[in-house]
Amino acid sequence: MPRGRTVIKHSDALNPMSLVSLGWSDFFEDQCEPDEADLAPRRIATVHRSRLTALSPAGLVELTLPVHTNTGDFAVGDWVLVDPETQTLNRRLARRTVLERRTEGSKTLQLAAANVDTLFVVTSCNADFNPARLERYLALANQGGTNPVILLTKADTAADAGAYRRQAAELQRGLAVVTLNPRRPEAASALAPWCGVGLTVALVGSSGVGKSTLVNTLAGPGQERPQETGGIREHDAKGRHTTTSRSLHPIAGGGWVIDTPGMRTLHVSDAAEGINTLFAEITELAPLCRFRDCTHAHEPGCAVQAAIADGMLDPERLTRWRKLLGENRDNTPVLSGSRNGKKR
Repeated sequence: MPRGRTVIKHSDALNPMSLVSLGWSDFFEDQCEPDEADLAPRRIATVHRSRLTALSPAGLVELTLPVHTNTGDFAVGDWVLVDPETQTLNRRLARRTVLERRTEGSKTLQLAAANVDTLFVVTSCNADFNPARLERYLALANQGGTNPVILLTKADTAADAGAYRRQAAELQRGLAVVTLNPRRPEAASALAPWCGVGLTVALVGSSGVGKSTLVNTLAGPGQERPQETGGIREHDAKGRHTTTSRSLHPIAGGGWVIDTPGMRTLHVSDAAEGINTLFAEITELAPLCRFRDCTHAHEPGCAVQAAIADGMLDPERLTRWRKLLGENRDNTPVLSGSRNGKKR
């Protein structure tokens, strides 16, 4: 067999450090060219300003970067091809899914994670629970092609945890919602359906909701460097940042988890499709309006306003939909064109 190429078999998944157990699949295999038979796949584990580390079947390696390599072009979870003798980076393979966001004042999107199967959106059953912010995370997941799941923590401190669960489930059609205690071993069992061999999950949410604690629980007691955890302020349920960078951690059940720094602000941009999925009940009604350019505010024959009048649609959802659409429009750069029709 040519060096660096892997024939995927079911039995490979039983090897804890096989390519398949690292997340390798036919999607990536099909991108490898015949003249790249001597190159080996590696999965990016950490991204630093001037260096990259990656996982191989043999363990963690530091990659040798060609001159002028911009590490900002890589995300934790990326698959790359390298020279197996020198670990020199050759190229990055196309991503199956990608999580990226735009920070305030930035002209480019910031990579958060790549090739993530499930995005766990973590929030607490207290003042941290904010439907508008959760919808931003869901739009991010939808746009990136990953499956979102809401995780509710601190349910034992809430007078009515069921109310939080119902509110969360109503944020998007078919959305899975799981209530758990990140410190309890049962949390890993509750999330097992999304954390199997070769599967990758990522965690997002405000600081102090239990993300790092959950990473430690999923990784199990055998991890070498547990994630640092911190508390929250009781009066506003806000915590301090304990995770300062993204990294790939093995899960005891055979999958992988990417922790991310807490996001206090998440600016929506380049996410029109993700917003449409999030607000499917509105986007599906829009074509039924009398006017094609209906704003769903005051026009006669508006199907969206009719649904609100009938109690089938929460008016607050329409308000938040408008706000996200406007923010997405304002934050998404528009490519201008020159007089000869070429983009510039």
